[in-house]
Amino acid sequence: MGMALEKVRDDARGLSREAFVKKALVIGGGIAGISSSIDLGNAGYDVLLVEKLPSIGGRMLQLSETFPTLDCAQCTLTPKTVETGQHPHIKLLTYSEVDEVTGKAGDFRVRIRRKAAYVDWTKCTGCGLCQQKCPSKNPSEFDRGMGMAKAIYTLSPQAVPNKPVINAAMCRYLKEGKCRVCEKVCPVGAIDYEQKDAYVEERVGAIVVASGFDLMPQERFGEYGQGTIPDVIDGLSFERLNSASGPTTGEIRRPSDGKIPKEVVFIQCTGSRDPERYLPYCSRVCCMYTAKHARLYKHKVHDGQAYIFYMDIRSTGKGYEEFIQQGMEEEGILYLRGRVARMYRDGDKVVVWGVDTLTGKKVEVSADMVVLATALTPQREAKELARKLGIRADEYGFITEAHRKLRPVETDVEGIFVAGCAQGPKDIADAVAHANAAASKVQGLFAKHRNDKSVGG
Repeated sequence: MGMALEKVRDDARGLSREAFVKKALVIGGGIAGISSSIDLGNAGYDVLLVEKLPSIGGRMLQLSETFPTLDCAQCTLTPKTVETGQHPHIKLLTYSEVDEVTGKAGDFRVRIRRKAAYVDWTKCTGCGLCQQKCPSKNPSEFDRGMGMAKAIYTLSPQAVPNKPVINAAMCRYLKEGKCRVCEKVCPVGAIDYEQKDAYVEERVGAIVVASGFDLMPQERFGEYGQGTIPDVIDGLSFERLNSASGPTTGEIRRPSDGKIPKEVVFIQCTGSRDPERYLPYCSRVCCMYTAKHARLYKHKVHDGQAYIFYMDIRSTGKGYEEFIQQGMEEEGILYLRGRVARMYRDGDKVVVWGVDTLTGKKVEVSADMVVLATALTPQREAKELARKLGIRADEYGFITEAHRKLRPVETDVEGIFVAGCAQGPKDIADAVAHANAAASKVQGLFAKHRNDKSVGG
């Protein structure tokens, strides 16, 4: 009687017990998407992880250390990416994007576009010879334009999967019909200049949106000189300067001339909490990663001075307040409460004018470099992805949860969940917790149909 009643309830919701697919689609291969995928895979469910970049890891791949422990980001992330890549229940579709979604919970039909990599990954062994010999060099997007990238590349030495792709906009052969060096040196004949985009169709029972975040475009901050003054960079660029795999192999050197900066100004809330010109919301991580940047700078440039212009300090995580206090007391980081009024170049210096509102005094710093804590925004394609999924996004593009307090990982569409910064700005710890919660909700949905003849369970 109980089983019959349960079946009636399922049919009333439009869920055929015979057709329910116990397989999940996770959109986004950053730390949130990885965490959800591993949780679901460990529970015995098949997972399809779709990532638009050639390898998984997301923004965390670009970080040097993480707050408040200053752990190596790669040391934390790499075991997770390797586990994901080797997991028997996780199928990776990198360099791919969701093209169309139809259906309902238990039976979503998903069309995925696999972008042309111009490399046959079934043949490629990841030896890296093609990347060594490629003569094309262009500014690296991964290194925020400060380093150089080959036309055929992997995102990092620890890339998962460790398979290169060719950037058609950089490749001399694809642009001009000349070169073909990578094809000549490839020992297994994996280069395929004729490769086209391909489409695959999958059936899944639930979807987790973990599409991550972007930074507000640099050209938006003309008054701070970003884009016109070469030594004004954003926080993610500073991460690449700190990273041992970055353009300066971990040395803090300013982009214009490679000199070690002796005075660095960090400016918080650049684009955040500024409803008149930019965005009204707090980006949440800026206070902490600016404190981290200043401390890392002092660890490498012992005789340097770090200044931080701030509105107020929002350090609500475990150990966060202590981390900031240590920076002030032990590293000599100077916090100045107030907005920057003007910034301009004077010779090889960047002159920063501001006011310390605690003392009421004007402040002028002739800095060697300025680092902006720019606002976190949704991925550029977030609104379009929400449209494809039939879920709501707010005016900025963050996915709207069903209820902010009681249903923080569910959307208005049954079977579709949100994880990490796709829902709003979060630090790594909160993004992982959010992703774990989304995976638990998927398992709960699948568990309702544990006795049926479902697919993929």
